[in-house]
Amino acid sequence: MTDNNEVLSTVAASGPRRWMGVGTMGLLGAILIYVAFTTAPALGWQLFLVVTGVAALVLADAARRATAHVIELTETELRVSNGEVITTVDNIELVRRAMFDMKPSNGFALKLKTPRARRWQPGLWWAQGRRVGIGGVTPGAQGKEMAQFIEALMAQKQTGRD
Repeated sequence: MTDNNEVLSTVAASGPRRWMGVGTMGLLGAILIYVAFTTAPALGWQLFLVVTGVAALVLADAARRATAHVIELTETELRVSNGEVITTVDNIELVRRAMFDMKPSNGFALKLKTPRARRWQPGLWWAQGRRVGIGGVTPGAQGKEMAQFIEALMAQKQTGRD
């Protein structure tokens, strides 16, 4: 094909979906904390509401930071725009993108040949063992295009053509 570092396809969070997801989670956290202090439930419930509200705010911030990045596919690897390598194309065993597969919204899942460390970037991608999910608050067309590129790269490597 071309240069191994050339980006073939990208998946990025769309602005409205990104802010809707982050805003909804942040609003949930704020409401939970507000309810905890204004309705004065029993101490156990108040503590539960505060902890859950703070967790929602932390998750909203994690999603905000994660979705600021872009996932890029090159001939050799799938990576995040901050330089983190999700996996190499050679390590991908299977691409799952059917309707009833367990995968992120508007995205696809990968089954890897060898496991990788757990990682979760809310709204963008996650990895657990041999499974990687790409998608979330991303446009479905971008996820479909990247999955098709990965399948084409895998087919090309199986036939032995470079």
